[in-house]
Amino acid sequence: MDEQSSNNKKMITTFGLVTMIITSIFGFGNVSNAYLQMGYGSIIWYALAGICFFFPCGLMMAEYGSAFKDAKGGIYSWLAGSIGERMAFIGTFVWLASWIVWMVSTASRIWITFSALIFGKDTTQQWHFAGLSSTEVIGILGIILMIACTYFSSRGMTAIAKVGSIGGIFTVVVNIIYIIAAIIVLIANRGALAQPFHGARDLIMSPNAQFQTPIAIISFVVYAIFAYGGMESLGSVTDSMEKPEKTFPRGLIIASVFTIGAYVIMILMAGWFANYKHDFAVSTTNLGNATYVLFNILGVKLATALGLSHAAALGWGSAMTRIVAFSQALGFLGALFVLMYSPIKAFILGSNPDLWPKKLTKLNKAGMPANAMWLQITIVSIIIFLVAFGGSAAQKFYTILTDMANVSTCFPYLFLVGAFPFFKKRTDIERPFVAFKSKFWTNVIVWFVEIILIIGILFTFIQPMLEHDWQTAFWTIAGPIFFAAVALIFYQTATKRNHIEQK
Repeated sequence: MDEQSSNNKKMITTFGLVTMIITSIFGFGNVSNAYLQMGYGSIIWYALAGICFFFPCGLMMAEYGSAFKDAKGGIYSWLAGSIGERMAFIGTFVWLASWIVWMVSTASRIWITFSALIFGKDTTQQWHFAGLSSTEVIGILGIILMIACTYFSSRGMTAIAKVGSIGGIFTVVVNIIYIIAAIIVLIANRGALAQPFHGARDLIMSPNAQFQTPIAIISFVVYAIFAYGGMESLGSVTDSMEKPEKTFPRGLIIASVFTIGAYVIMILMAGWFANYKHDFAVSTTNLGNATYVLFNILGVKLATALGLSHAAALGWGSAMTRIVAFSQALGFLGALFVLMYSPIKAFILGSNPDLWPKKLTKLNKAGMPANAMWLQITIVSIIIFLVAFGGSAAQKFYTILTDMANVSTCFPYLFLVGAFPFFKKRTDIERPFVAFKSKFWTNVIVWFVEIILIIGILFTFIQPMLEHDWQTAFWTIAGPIFFAAVALIFYQTATKRNHIEQK
């Protein structure tokens, strides 16, 4: 009976796995941000990041997930079982911090989404109240929103998070609309590109003045890697597959080819209808509103291609902006309600409860670590306040938030990838799925991926320093380093205070 029940659970097919990977990894915002940062020059980096980072890391996460399939703590359990509890605590704390930084970024970006949905364009740069600048107003609104989300999420109102699944459906529809509309514009213009393509040079050099130097171009690696982030959540599904040793690599290869291809093709398509300098990279475009600006341009160019009037074309631009804003709003809200409690709950349940103050481990009636969630949102609110009132202009404000999110998201992979050889050395665990069989090539791939991550993170930090942009440089690297230091101090103090043996 148990065996039959176990077999019934193994329902994930290759097609199901492919859709799961694509849904959790692909994001259109990465397309618009890539085109804004480097134009056609982003294509080669997205392709290389997919081949050199996404694919090997995905296989590593699958091995972790299959070996520790019964562990409640997710990546904490993976790291603890590979490199010990101390490094697992630090690595998972930084991983949790990456979601905290994501909340900081999303709390501000979501108001651009609401503005695009209501007004048909980003008007946030004109938002002023009681003598406050637009970035300060958005910062305050972001704090209010995060407090409200924490309140509802801590009460176990997870049904609200279902709007995220609806947002996923709309996201697929929006991507299809983008592709069809771009093709129509290209055909109507008889193959003439809005952004001329001059060959291999355009795949290397960026039209963006900020990405002309080798250091700046290499720093773009972090943006490319960020586009494939989130694969650590995929490793836990291997125990739900029939023959995971065949299904997972097959699904990963198909999903990798599709995701890499989708990024490459959709970035290229942006050049079919949006001239980089005249249409897209204008003073009001930033990393927070690039998606809405790009869809607005697409709507206008599509209407023009169909022979409609200028007024009608502007209407189409606003309509396209509202469509993508609606799907983004649903996705953001759904993700916020889940991520308010999911990472921190997994961390607290997975780690040694004696490390934490009892108030933080206590679950409320809804089964939520409410005290830990309120502490989390206090930290998020402080960071939002510091960044918003740091005196930067809107464009720099969103660049800082994006850099913080990208670097913080990439940082945990340093731990996960670095721990993999230690994980492979263990002979006392069952391994239902094994992708890396050669010790030599395992170490080569691990070092290769680690070097890519380190170079990308360092150059993202060094680039603003060379331009004497100390504010961006500080916030870019401060997040992960600060949280790693806090984690180490907290762990050392907690183990001594509670007489816990350090592992």
